[in-house]
Amino acid sequence: MAEVTTDQNSGLRKVVLKSPEGTTAEVFVHGAHVTSWKTTTGEEVLFVSKQAVYKPPKAIRGGIPVCFPQFGGFGPLSQHGFARNSEFAVTDSAPESVTLSLTPNEEQLKLFPHPFALTVQVQVGNDILEQTLTATNTGSEAFELTAALHTYFGISSIDKARVDGLQGVDYLGSLADKRRLTENGAYVRFSGEVDRIYLATPSRLEVVDEARGRAVVVEKEGFPDAVVWNPWVEKAAGMGDFGDDEYKEMVCLEPAVAGSGPVTLQPGASWSAKQKLSLREL
Repeated sequence: MAEVTTDQNSGLRKVVLKSPEGTTAEVFVHGAHVTSWKTTTGEEVLFVSKQAVYKPPKAIRGGIPVCFPQFGGFGPLSQHGFARNSEFAVTDSAPESVTLSLTPNEEQLKLFPHPFALTVQVQVGNDILEQTLTATNTGSEAFELTAALHTYFGISSIDKARVDGLQGVDYLGSLADKRRLTENGAYVRFSGEVDRIYLATPSRLEVVDEARGRAVVVEKEGFPDAVVWNPWVEKAAGMGDFGDDEYKEMVCLEPAVAGSGPVTLQPGASWSAKQKLSLREL
């Protein structure tokens, strides 16, 4: 059983997972938030800002925030919903996996008047990280949800990074008034701010780090869309919990329910979606 411990730096509760092969992950109970995924050789795959604030209800900047029951502005709530700002309960654990659960409190139900139960399962394998979101409508009326796993990947240098698998896919340009455009490039590179919601994407995408000679493979189920984001110079400078130059060290590739339309969850019904992250040498 994975033990819930107290993080020495922040004082927040967390669970550290370890596979038999030596892959590790760190999951904070606040937000069911994965802040670390290290390979069997101890190499960190995710990015967390050195300026990240570990003080609830603030969300942690980096790692894998859980956006639920809303992604971005796709719904009635503030940006990305409230799951990432909420205290979860640890309901099941093993050395290599943990399940955390959330039910909305009274204040949250005033903002989003739809009772639900959300579970987030995190599991590590041999250089593998898997996350599964499951939401159940525990109320008496149907409701709509959008969601994402807002994954920040660490890279050696932004000019040596790209995202593969999106050629020919339509996207909503968040920097272009959400206009629907088409990705014509063989891959997505970064020479300025990028904020795009790709629609009905392939189930397998890659974040390629050419300098490191490695790709992170993202395989997703139940998430039709994928968000690609890098804040670049101006936006990075404007975020208090993000270093001015840290945009050079990260790329977000986020499996999502977003621009393709919300999921409608009937009373008693459940919705589930997952991502599996693994590594590929170039």
